Amino acid sequence: MTTLSVRNLIAETMNLKKHIKISDYANRSAIPIRHLQIGFQGREINIEFYRNNEFATIFFATLSVFLTYGEDLVIETARHHRDQLKDPILKQRVTSLIGQEALHSKLHNEFNDAIADQAINYPVKLYRFLGEQFFDHIFLKFPQPLKLSLMAGIEHFTAVLAEYMMEHEEAFYATDDAKTRAMWMWHMLEESEHKDVAYDVYQTLNGNYPLRISGFFLAYLTILGLIPFATLFVPALRKPKAMLTPKFWKDARRGVRLIFSPKDGVFGSTQNKIWDYLRPSFHPNDYDSSAHLAYFEKKLLEEGGALAPYFVKQFVPPVRN
Repeated sequence: MTTLSVRNLIAETMNLKKHIKISDYANRSAIPIRHLQIGFQGREINIEFYRNNEFATIFFATLSVFLTYGEDLVIETARHHRDQLKDPILKQRVTSLIGQEALHSKLHNEFNDAIADQAINYPVKLYRFLGEQFFDHIFLKFPQPLKLSLMAGIEHFTAVLAEYMMEHEEAFYATDDAKTRAMWMWHMLEESEHKDVAYDVYQTLNGNYPLRISGFFLAYLTILGLIPFATLFVPALRKPKAMLTPKFWKDARRGVRLIFSPKDGVFGSTQNKIWDYLRPSFHPNDYDSSAHLAYFEKKLLEEGGALAPYFVKQFVPPVRN
């Protein structure tokens, strides 16, 4: 973090006044639930999809497998807390969050099935087993307040990732894999659309700062600890002989830079935004993504857009008391 960020964090933390900030969601656009039908085929998926780099693409494939369990946790936690909310519009936004995340999980599972195909030979079965054990026996056993905090933390990471991708649109067009492009760009759009919902639910129902930070560190450990660690083993499980070639190690070095470089890496260059979550007065909407959302919603769904060939329908849940 920058010196200014550290100074602001210390100043706010020493202030004993409780910082509770939520969205003016009554004046925000409703969140649509979009249905896509893509139909992934393993032989059509480019294992060098992300910037023509296999190692970086494998990182996102690993993320795809494990994020389905994170999305299931978000869905279960959001459903549990929805009826505790009094504001009907926030309830509606939670319903949209649940709908979007359910469809994310569905499409990513279809993608994961495809990369398990012998054309790619990604170890989906093994990582699904590990993901089930980890979430079923650890995260899903947490008390509901901690799960609510973890949900908000997870959504912060996906919002930062979505914003990075919206600012680096060219990354989606490095190859001609239109189906993988559609999945990630659709996911990017919707994560940004609902980025404030989980946080607002947490602040409305709890708002405890130390607990919020606990959820953040659990999300950080999982997304930037366990997932990169799991990625390291994929090459040995897929094509161990390839690890004996200079090309593999050159590709791996470049892939690590693409993800973790502090200059322009996906997570390396976004650490300030990630750690800004520690600021007591932080809110997801401190980072205005409205211009990106308007641009991508129009571009992706209009005729010829990345989502247009796969778009089925969308709807907005009704407001109910």
